Amino acid sequence: MTAAPHATPHTAPRTTAAAEWRALGTGVRLVVTAPALLDSCNLLLARLLAEVDAACSRFRADSELAALDTTDGRPVRVSPLLAQALEVALRAAEMTDGTVDPTVGSAMDAIGYDRDFTLVQEDDRPVRLTVKRAPGWRTVRLDRTTDTVTVPAGVRLDLGATAKAWAADRAATMLAEAAGCGVLVSLGGDTAVAGESPAGGWQIRVQDVTGAVDETPAQGPYATVGLHSGGLSLSAMAFLTLHIAFAVIDSYVDITVVDVVVPFASNYQPLWLGLGTVALDLMLAVVVTSLLRARMGHRAWRAVHWLAYASWPVALVHGIGIGTDTGADWMTWLTVSCVAAVVAAVGIRLAHSARAARRTPAALLRTAEGARS
Repeated sequence: MTAAPHATPHTAPRTTAAAEWRALGTGVRLVVTAPALLDSCNLLLARLLAEVDAACSRFRADSELAALDTTDGRPVRVSPLLAQALEVALRAAEMTDGTVDPTVGSAMDAIGYDRDFTLVQEDDRPVRLTVKRAPGWRTVRLDRTTDTVTVPAGVRLDLGATAKAWAADRAATMLAEAAGCGVLVSLGGDTAVAGESPAGGWQIRVQDVTGAVDETPAQGPYATVGLHSGGLSLSAMAFLTLHIAFAVIDSYVDITVVDVVVPFASNYQPLWLGLGTVALDLMLAVVVTSLLRARMGHRAWRAVHWLAYASWPVALVHGIGIGTDTGADWMTWLTVSCVAAVVAAVGIRLAHSARAARRTPAALLRTAEGARS
């Protein structure tokens, strides 16, 4: 059952604010990089988790998932939300070759886990178990084109192994898009982040013993990791390194290592080659500051990171000016396609930033209207 959220602010780094409460039978922790939007994000999160609970709970008689118990093998149409949760569960089952199997609902009931975990009573009575195979995830049929699912008669589904992680991913993404800030959502330890991460990344402690977020465990091993959203494309850097290496090694033209890193120092087409060197130096600055992100201020890192937007057009002009295939038709079409793709991507990014800038705390709160109920 989803409990009404009770936000409890916690002391956090100067750029974040946090709240904790309970939903889906577990602890919920929400952290945002815009403290003024914490309450609004918390309301949105409450509504999102209430929707997940109504669709996916095994412990609610009125949930969509529970309704599948009475379909007797007939195909039925479900909500897009439940269909997505089932798709994630079946994908996990396929990837683990059935180790994670959503058809274990009846087995979970048999061992007494037939209600919210907080309601399960402990006693000293032994539990009689009968070992048998689960029906198997392949017996469930899901058609995402019509959001129709077929569950064999007698099979009960349990999405507990995947639903919380999926819900955390979904909530973090939706909140980050709505609020235009960095968001961390943790549901019983299933943690997802989206949007711009705080300086140094999201600090997450991994440990054996369950405990409070602000207290290190008295016993047992633990480690803290910094988690960032997004990342640097290593494949792009690998291709760039090969391109430069072949240019230096090739005896067709005289390009030295100094020419690669010092702009406009080469005797061979100094302007066009120099533009390529400038693009490389800009990318190197982005790479170095990304590796040192945890040790430098967020504003300084972000300012340098914007150089990536300058590096691409400079590299494009370099390629057009110095390339031996510039006049070829295939090269022209390739260049035009790349420019169109980048312009479209930048346009989408700018539009998203403009929408995020218009989302004041009051506007976001109006978006969350109804989540209090």
